[in-house]
Amino acid sequence: MQSNAALSHEIAIVTGGSRGIGLAIARSLGRLGARLALCATTAESASRAASALQAEGISALGLAADVREPIAVRHFASAVQSKLGDASILVNNAGVGVFHPAHQIEEADWDRVLDTNLKGAWLMSREVAPQMIRQKRGHIIHIASLAGKNTFTGGGAYCASKWGLRGLAGCMAEDLRGYGIRVSLVCPGTVHTEFSPHAGKNPERMLQPGDVAHVVEMLVLQAPQSFISEVDLRPTQKP
Repeated sequence: MQSNAALSHEIAIVTGGSRGIGLAIARSLGRLGARLALCATTAESASRAASALQAEGISALGLAADVREPIAVRHFASAVQSKLGDASILVNNAGVGVFHPAHQIEEADWDRVLDTNLKGAWLMSREVAPQMIRQKRGHIIHIASLAGKNTFTGGGAYCASKWGLRGLAGCMAEDLRGYGIRVSLVCPGTVHTEFSPHAGKNPERMLQPGDVAHVVEMLVLQAPQSFISEVDLRPTQKP
Protein backbone atom coordinates (compact mmCIF):
# COMPACT_ATOMS: atom_id res chain seq x y z
CA MET A 1 0.00 0.00 0.00
CA GLN A 2 1.36 3.43 -0.93
CA SER A 3 2.78 5.46 1.95
CA ASN A 4 1.08 8.60 0.60
CA ALA A 5 -2.39 7.05 0.62
CA ALA A 6 -5.04 9.06 2.47
CA LEU A 7 -5.13 6.75 5.52
CA SER A 8 -1.55 5.47 5.44
CA HIS A 9 -0.93 6.73 8.99
CA GLU A 10 -4.13 5.24 10.43
CA ILE A 11 -4.82 2.03 12.33
CA ALA A 12 -8.42 0.91 11.95
CA ILE A 13 -10.41 -1.66 13.93
CA VAL A 14 -13.52 -3.14 12.33
CA THR A 15 -15.71 -5.43 14.42
CA GLY A 16 -17.75 -8.03 12.58
CA GLY A 17 -15.11 -7.55 9.89
CA SER A 18 -14.98 -11.03 8.41
CA ARG A 19 -17.98 -10.78 6.08
CA GLY A 20 -20.74 -8.65 4.59
CA ILE A 21 -20.77 -4.98 5.56
CA GLY A 22 -17.79 -5.26 7.90
CA LEU A 23 -15.53 -6.82 5.27
CA ALA A 24 -16.58 -4.21 2.71
CA ILE A 25 -15.73 -1.44 5.18
CA ALA A 26 -12.38 -3.05 5.98
CA ARG A 27 -11.53 -3.37 2.29
CA SER A 28 -12.44 0.26 1.63
CA LEU A 29 -10.30 1.54 4.53
CA GLY A 30 -7.46 -0.78 3.56
CA ARG A 31 -7.44 0.45 -0.02
CA LEU A 32 -7.01 3.95 1.40
CA GLY A 33 -3.90 2.77 3.20
CA ALA A 34 -5.11 2.03 6.73
CA ARG A 35 -3.61 -0.88 8.62
CA LEU A 36 -6.50 -3.05 9.68
CA ALA A 37 -7.44 -5.17 12.67
CA LEU A 38 -10.49 -7.32 12.05
CA CYS A 39 -12.55 -8.73 14.89
CA ALA A 40 -14.71 -11.83 14.30
CA THR A 41 -16.31 -14.44 16.52
CA THR A 42 -13.93 -17.19 15.43
CA ALA A 43 -10.21 -17.17 14.71
CA GLU A 44 -10.81 -19.08 11.47
CA SER A 45 -13.18 -16.50 9.99
CA ALA A 46 -11.00 -13.59 11.13
CA SER A 47 -7.89 -15.17 9.63
CA ARG A 48 -9.66 -16.02 6.38
CA ALA A 49 -10.87 -12.44 5.92
CA ALA A 50 -7.45 -11.00 6.77
CA SER A 51 -5.78 -13.33 4.27
CA ALA A 52 -8.20 -12.27 1.54
CA LEU A 53 -7.36 -8.62 2.17
CA GLN A 54 -3.65 -9.33 2.34
CA ALA A 55 -3.90 -10.93 -1.10
CA GLU A 56 -5.05 -7.50 -2.34
CA GLY A 57 -2.01 -5.81 -0.85
CA ILE A 58 -3.86 -4.59 2.24
CA SER A 59 -2.28 -4.76 5.70
CA ALA A 60 -4.73 -6.77 7.79
CA LEU A 61 -4.68 -8.58 11.11
CA GLY A 62 -7.52 -10.95 11.98
CA LEU A 63 -8.27 -11.88 15.58
CA ALA A 64 -11.17 -13.58 17.35
CA ALA A 65 -13.17 -11.82 20.05
CA ASP A 66 -16.74 -12.01 21.28
CA VAL A 67 -17.69 -8.35 21.59
CA ARG A 68 -20.20 -9.27 24.32
CA GLU A 69 -17.40 -10.34 26.68
CA PRO A 70 -15.41 -7.60 28.46
CA ILE A 71 -12.29 -9.73 28.94
CA ALA A 72 -12.29 -10.85 25.30
CA VAL A 73 -12.65 -7.26 24.12
CA ARG A 74 -9.86 -6.09 26.41
CA HIS A 75 -7.52 -8.84 25.18
CA PHE A 76 -8.36 -8.03 21.56
CA ALA A 77 -7.71 -4.31 21.98
CA SER A 78 -4.47 -5.00 23.83
CA ALA A 79 -3.27 -7.41 21.14
CA VAL A 80 -4.01 -4.91 18.39
CA GLN A 81 -2.22 -2.16 20.25
CA SER A 82 0.87 -4.30 20.86
CA LYS A 83 1.05 -5.45 17.22
CA LEU A 84 0.02 -2.28 15.37
CA GLY A 85 -0.08 0.63 17.83
CA ASP A 86 -2.84 2.97 19.00
CA ALA A 87 -5.99 2.77 16.90
CA SER A 88 -7.28 5.96 15.32
CA ILE A 89 -10.39 4.52 13.63
CA LEU A 90 -12.95 2.20 15.21
CA VAL A 91 -15.94 0.89 13.28
CA ASN A 92 -18.42 -0.89 15.55
CA ASN A 93 -20.16 -3.05 12.98
CA ALA A 94 -20.73 -6.38 14.77
CA GLY A 95 -24.42 -7.12 15.01
CA VAL A 96 -27.06 -9.83 15.11
CA GLY A 97 -30.81 -9.91 14.65
CA VAL A 98 -33.47 -12.12 16.20
CA PHE A 99 -37.01 -11.22 15.18
CA HIS A 100 -39.99 -12.27 17.29
CA PRO A 101 -42.84 -10.38 18.97
CA ALA A 102 -41.45 -8.69 22.07
CA HIS A 103 -43.72 -10.69 24.36
CA GLN A 104 -42.52 -13.98 22.86
CA ILE A 105 -38.78 -13.55 22.43
CA GLU A 106 -36.63 -15.71 24.68
CA GLU A 107 -34.50 -13.94 27.26
CA ALA A 108 -31.35 -15.53 25.85
CA ASP A 109 -32.12 -14.13 22.40
CA TRP A 110 -32.93 -10.71 23.85
CA ASP A 111 -29.59 -10.70 25.67
CA ARG A 112 -27.68 -11.84 22.58
CA VAL A 113 -29.09 -9.03 20.45
CA LEU A 114 -28.67 -6.26 23.04
CA ASP A 115 -25.26 -7.45 24.20
CA THR A 116 -23.89 -7.73 20.65
CA ASN A 117 -25.41 -4.66 19.03
CA LEU A 118 -25.25 -2.23 21.95
CA LYS A 119 -23.08 -3.46 24.80
CA GLY A 120 -20.45 -4.74 22.37
CA ALA A 121 -20.11 -1.30 20.78
CA TRP A 122 -19.73 0.28 24.21
CA LEU A 123 -17.18 -2.28 25.39
CA MET A 124 -14.97 -1.86 22.33
CA SER A 125 -15.27 1.92 22.42
CA ARG A 126 -14.34 1.93 26.10
CA GLU A 127 -11.09 0.11 25.32
CA VAL A 128 -10.14 2.11 22.23
CA ALA A 129 -11.17 5.63 23.24
CA PRO A 130 -8.20 6.11 25.63
CA GLN A 131 -5.85 5.35 22.72
CA MET A 132 -7.51 8.10 20.69
CA ILE A 133 -7.51 10.51 23.62
CA ARG A 134 -3.72 10.12 23.84
CA GLN A 135 -3.47 11.04 20.15
CA LYS A 136 -6.02 13.86 20.51
CA ARG A 137 -7.77 12.62 17.38
CA GLY A 138 -9.79 9.71 16.07
CA HIS A 139 -13.01 8.44 14.53
CA ILE A 140 -15.53 6.11 16.17
CA ILE A 141 -18.25 5.01 13.77
CA HIS A 142 -21.23 2.96 14.91
CA ILE A 143 -23.11 1.01 12.25
CA ALA A 144 -26.72 1.23 13.37
CA SER A 145 -29.85 0.91 11.23
CA LEU A 146 -32.97 2.74 10.18
CA ALA A 147 -34.54 0.28 12.63
CA GLY A 148 -33.14 2.63 15.24
CA LYS A 149 -35.72 5.16 14.12
CA ASN A 150 -38.60 3.02 12.85
CA THR A 151 -40.53 0.21 14.49
CA PHE A 152 -41.85 -2.94 12.85
CA THR A 153 -43.55 -6.19 13.80
CA GLY A 154 -41.16 -8.60 15.50
CA GLY A 155 -38.39 -6.04 15.82
CA GLY A 156 -38.56 -5.41 19.57
CA ALA A 157 -35.07 -6.58 20.49
CA TYR A 158 -33.39 -5.38 17.31
CA CYS A 159 -35.01 -1.95 17.33
CA ALA A 160 -34.25 -1.52 21.04
CA SER A 161 -30.57 -2.26 20.40
CA LYS A 162 -30.32 0.19 17.50
CA TRP A 163 -32.29 2.94 19.25
CA GLY A 164 -29.93 2.48 22.18
CA LEU A 165 -26.91 2.66 19.88
CA ARG A 166 -28.15 6.02 18.59
CA GLY A 167 -28.30 7.33 22.14
CA LEU A 168 -24.85 5.95 22.95
CA ALA A 169 -23.34 7.51 19.84
CA GLY A 170 -24.81 10.93 20.57
CA CYS A 171 -23.55 10.97 24.14
CA MET A 172 -20.12 9.66 23.18
CA ALA A 173 -19.83 12.42 20.59
CA GLU A 174 -20.31 15.01 23.31
CA ASP A 175 -17.98 13.20 25.71
CA LEU A 176 -15.12 12.95 23.20
CA ARG A 177 -15.33 15.89 20.82
CA GLY A 178 -13.16 17.99 23.14
CA TYR A 179 -10.33 15.53 22.51
CA GLY A 180 -10.60 15.89 18.74
CA ILE A 181 -12.47 12.59 18.42
CA ARG A 182 -15.50 12.38 16.14
CA VAL A 183 -18.26 9.87 16.88
CA SER A 184 -20.65 9.18 14.03
CA LEU A 185 -23.65 6.97 13.41
CA VAL A 186 -24.52 5.28 10.10
CA CYS A 187 -28.13 4.12 9.72
CA PRO A 188 -28.58 1.95 6.62
CA GLY A 189 -31.84 0.57 5.35
CA THR A 190 -32.05 -2.97 4.02
CA VAL A 191 -28.62 -4.20 2.88
CA HIS A 192 -28.17 -7.21 0.62
CA THR A 193 -25.58 -9.64 1.94
CA GLU A 194 -25.23 -13.37 1.51
CA PHE A 195 -25.55 -13.78 5.27
CA SER A 196 -28.73 -11.75 5.75
CA PRO A 197 -31.24 -12.62 3.00
CA HIS A 198 -34.51 -10.71 2.87
CA ALA A 199 -37.30 -12.86 1.48
CA GLY A 200 -39.51 -11.25 -1.12
CA LYS A 201 -37.21 -8.28 -1.74
CA ASN A 202 -35.37 -7.54 -4.97
CA PRO A 203 -31.64 -7.70 -4.17
CA GLU A 204 -30.83 -5.44 -7.11
CA ARG A 205 -32.81 -2.64 -5.50
CA MET A 206 -31.34 -3.14 -2.03
CA LEU A 207 -28.34 -1.35 -0.62
CA GLN A 208 -25.06 -3.20 -1.06
CA PRO A 209 -22.27 -3.56 1.53
CA GLY A 210 -20.13 -1.25 -0.56
CA ASP A 211 -22.70 1.52 -0.16
CA VAL A 212 -22.22 1.45 3.61
CA ALA A 213 -18.46 1.29 3.17
CA HIS A 214 -18.62 4.39 0.96
CA VAL A 215 -20.31 6.34 3.77
CA VAL A 216 -17.65 5.24 6.27
CA GLU A 217 -14.97 6.31 3.82
CA MET A 218 -16.62 9.71 3.50
CA LEU A 219 -16.74 10.11 7.29
CA VAL A 220 -13.06 9.35 7.89
CA LEU A 221 -11.97 11.63 5.05
CA GLN A 222 -13.72 14.72 6.41
CA ALA A 223 -11.71 17.88 6.82
CA PRO A 224 -10.57 18.46 10.42
CA GLN A 225 -13.14 21.18 11.06
CA SER A 226 -16.06 19.04 9.79
CA PHE A 227 -18.17 16.68 11.89
CA ILE A 228 -20.96 14.61 10.35
CA SER A 229 -22.74 13.12 13.32
CA GLU A 230 -25.33 10.90 11.62
CA VAL A 231 -26.06 9.52 8.16
CA ASP A 232 -29.30 7.86 7.01
CA LEU A 233 -28.77 5.60 4.01
CA ARG A 234 -31.64 4.38 1.86
CA PRO A 235 -31.93 2.58 -1.48
CA THR A 236 -33.04 4.73 -4.40
CA GLN A 237 -36.06 2.50 -4.92
CA LYS A 238 -37.89 0.49 -2.30
CA PRO A 239 -36.91 -3.16 -2.71
